Amino acid sequence: MLAETTEAAAVGFAADEIDQDAPTRAARLKWVVVVDGSLPAGRAVNAAICVAAATSDAVGGMLGDTAVDADGAAHPGLPWAGCSVLAADSATLRAVRAKAAASEGTFVADMPAAAQHTRVYSEYLDSVGETAGDALDYYAVSIVGPRNRVDKIVKKLPLLP
Repeated sequence: MLAETTEAAAVGFAADEIDQDAPTRAARLKWVVVVDGSLPAGRAVNAAICVAAATSDAVGGMLGDTAVDADGAAHPGLPWAGCSVLAADSATLRAVRAKAAASEGTFVADMPAAAQHTRVYSEYLDSVGETAGDALDYYAVSIVGPRNRVDKIVKKLPLLP
């Protein structure tokens, strides 16, 4: 997975912005994961999970508090501001990634196809390193940024079925 930011330190929620009592649409930042809709279910889920892991690690304030059930068992925090998983064809996915990467204040984590075609991480790194950026195919892209900007980038992409 290749993760990048246009303004790494600026993307995330400040402590005073985290409102776990507010509806997700009230959050300043929006998080979407766009997946290649032609992938088989297992590959699509794998791609979405991988870019989500990179995103939750890199974007501060994404995860809510740990939930504790009535029996006292802890359930780790989930994204309090929500995350939509959308579908796109491969050309649209590439265009969405390019727009997001060029958008100021937007975090992008992507999964090039090579990630699912190698079994050794260093081979994945080599494969990506030997491929020009405009020749990479993507299986998923995670985007976090200002709500209006993210909406313009993903336009009316449908939810992943």
